[in-house]
Amino acid sequence: MIDQEGFHIGTIIDGAYWAGVSRQETAQKVQALKEKGITPRLVVLLIGDHPASASYVRGKEKAAWSVGIESEIMRFPAETDEQVILDTLDQLNQDPHVHGILVQLPLPAHMNEQRVVSRVSFEKDVDGFHERNVGALSIGTNRMVPCTPLGVMELLRYEKIDITGMHAVVIGRSNIVGKPMANLLLQANATVTICHSRTKDMRTLTRQADLLVAAVGIPRFVTAPDVKEGAVIIDVGINRVDGKICGDVDFSSVEPVASRITPVPKGVGPMTIAMLLANTVRASQIQHRV
Repeated sequence: MIDQEGFHIGTIIDGAYWAGVSRQETAQKVQALKEKGITPRLVVLLIGDHPASASYVRGKEKAAWSVGIESEIMRFPAETDEQVILDTLDQLNQDPHVHGILVQLPLPAHMNEQRVVSRVSFEKDVDGFHERNVGALSIGTNRMVPCTPLGVMELLRYEKIDITGMHAVVIGRSNIVGKPMANLLLQANATVTICHSRTKDMRTLTRQADLLVAAVGIPRFVTAPDVKEGAVIIDVGINRVDGKICGDVDFSSVEPVASRITPVPKGVGPMTIAMLLANTVRASQIQHRV
């Protein structure tokens, strides 16, 4: 069956819908915490005036308040000295009323991203970027998990896609998506291959994938000849081409080949924000041992 926009009904993974379900679950957990006298609180540091970053941060703040999480944006000029940011993070780490801290990336060029991100307490690191959280993920004792790959796993769960025994191919090896994605897929008993810019004959590998996760940052990089018939396609990419947003997958050519596929927008993106809220609640629970 084809809907009015030409999509196969049942093929499209509706990330916006499932993000709404996730937010409802989070709101219930927030209410339970409030009944114990705990109000989850998220603080976001925005450094500079990058328009896209400012837009993302406003969206995160609105989403947080919608589920009952208190949220604050701390804004700093782009020329702010790095030590000021580090000192601010130290203060937030010590504040018992702050449960989640997020430093919006990218940072101004004069700042050391790894040094700043690592300054966030691992218990308040709702992005999951702290070395202790990365290490926990690598050995399977997950604490704070990066929001985008966690959102992908939740989409697969909501859609009742059992990836046990699947050959999963991840295109991209970033610390934010590619590497944690591979770890989560391994934990779910998939057989995982990671492809990257130095991979030889990548198409041979992607055509073997029962589950293909595209996180390469190149518009419409994955096309129909790259995809196995009936594969599940997860498009993590967000690119702007001619003023419009598109993913790393050429949706129009790949959608007829796939058994399931996430669109861009309204695919993985809404789940990323939903997982930020879920991580903030989890951080609150960990810090209060409830």
